[in-house]
Amino acid sequence: MARLAVFVDGANMFYAQRKLGWHLDYRKLYDFLTREYEVYNAFYFTSVPTPVDPSLEGFLRALTAMGYTVRRKALKEIMDQETGETFRKANLDIELVIDMFNTVDLYDVAILCTGDGDFERAVELLRSRGKRVLGVGSREMAAYDLINAVDKYIFLEDLREQIGKPMPEREAVPARPAEAEGLPPHAPEALAEPPAAPRLPDPQPVAAAPRLLPVPRSPATPVPDAPESQGRGAAERS
Repeated sequence: MARLAVFVDGANMFYAQRKLGWHLDYRKLYDFLTREYEVYNAFYFTSVPTPVDPSLEGFLRALTAMGYTVRRKALKEIMDQETGETFRKANLDIELVIDMFNTVDLYDVAILCTGDGDFERAVELLRSRGKRVLGVGSREMAAYDLINAVDKYIFLEDLREQIGKPMPEREAVPARPAEAEGLPPHAPEALAEPPAAPRLPDPQPVAAAPRLLPVPRSPATPVPDAPESQGRGAAERS
């Protein structure tokens, strides 16, 4: 039976899940990839913040229990000299390639879980040494150079029933990359869709104000003529 080594680019698989809209079950992935081989090792490469988030630490320990060898690298803060903006970054491509060649005599078949075209030359060198190399990744993210370099490329879209994790009805991909911010790529709180805003009740019709009746007016009272002065009447009689 052929000996197998698996190399998982954790960051690339995280972004692949965003494209797919569903989660990978890493236990099912391990069982699916290794079912026909004698397993030498399965490596999982990922970046971690400092300090490590407890849920991320739990996820990485679970991977170890499943059979993966976890290679982690601390995220580094880098400042853009032009904008002054600070961002965090950790690239494990070199570590992945080093492990591929340091263990090259211990396996016959390598499965590379990534869509990154930067691995094209490393794949060509492995094949020149008589190794069979398979690639696994998202159809929308896999670089043509990598697909062209491997012996066979397997698309995750065709494996959902075998390696997909059931998702709640409302769960969806995150709007921002969790791994880039040091959050565990499996965390449901990072991948869940925010709850919909509550629906406001329909406005109730406002009753019309009652119509006011006119107030009847009293008839005007005639004002009597003022009595003539007594002096004037006396003068007229004299």
